[in-house]
Amino acid sequence: MIRAFIISISLVLSLSSAFAQRADCPPARVGTAADLPYKDGEVLKYSLSYNWGGVISDVAEGSARLRFSNSEAAGEHFHAIVEGKTHKFYDLFFKVRDYYESKFYTKNLRPFYFHRNVQEGKYRMRNNFTFFPDNRIRSITQRYDDPQKDTLLTGSPCTYDIVTMFYYARTIDFSSDSPGKLYPVSFVIDDDIFDISFRYLGREEKRIHGMGTFRTAKFAVKLIAGTVFRGDKEMIIWISDDENKIPLGFEVEIIIGRLFGTLKSAENLKYPMISKIK
Repeated sequence: MIRAFIISISLVLSLSSAFAQRADCPPARVGTAADLPYKDGEVLKYSLSYNWGGVISDVAEGSARLRFSNSEAAGEHFHAIVEGKTHKFYDLFFKVRDYYESKFYTKNLRPFYFHRNVQEGKYRMRNNFTFFPDNRIRSITQRYDDPQKDTLLTGSPCTYDIVTMFYYARTIDFSSDSPGKLYPVSFVIDDDIFDISFRYLGREEKRIHGMGTFRTAKFAVKLIAGTVFRGDKEMIIWISDDENKIPLGFEVEIIIGRLFGTLKSAENLKYPMISKIK
């Protein structure tokens, strides 16, 4: 369940490769940090709830933190950290401690460094990615305590890590798009690259528990059948319909029950949150 939460926060939207064409990915903004819809010090915090048989329980929490840096080696870039963990009570059943870290250039939103360290029950996985200017990606992965696997992948200008994808997606201008519009992109995880897409459903007023009612842009994500998701279902994600474009919430039906992710707080936003109605 927590993996779905982290993936949702990062807008890893689906492995629906039938819709995705790397060459058609929306262009990212090119410029400086001043042109982007976020700034140094932004912190977004989320909660994850599980509904089974009408009983709703808060099971986990997550955060996305962003810092601006200007180093001699890398130039102007953002350093983003996304973390997720189960609450202590649920650690007794399935302990999760997930850590994702990415660095990407402000001028074109291209990542150059990514690190992932996840503990989900007995499962352990570490990723380290280095992104090169020619779109190749060096992937070093380690599952459990097995030997590291060193792989050179061939990406494209549309290939991101899952954290950078979150911040890239927030730059897409959907203001003039019609419902049904598809947004293709690709991401790298472990030692593979996946083509993905998400679908714009239109605008909707949405009440976010504990935060209020917002004007939102609504998106649908086709999910992969597996041990958590039902392949015939979609994840629904609501984005604030303002210049910040913050993920406010998501919900998805899983094999047993439903998951709900909700924004709990937002600090140091670049723009006023004018999407909030009440």
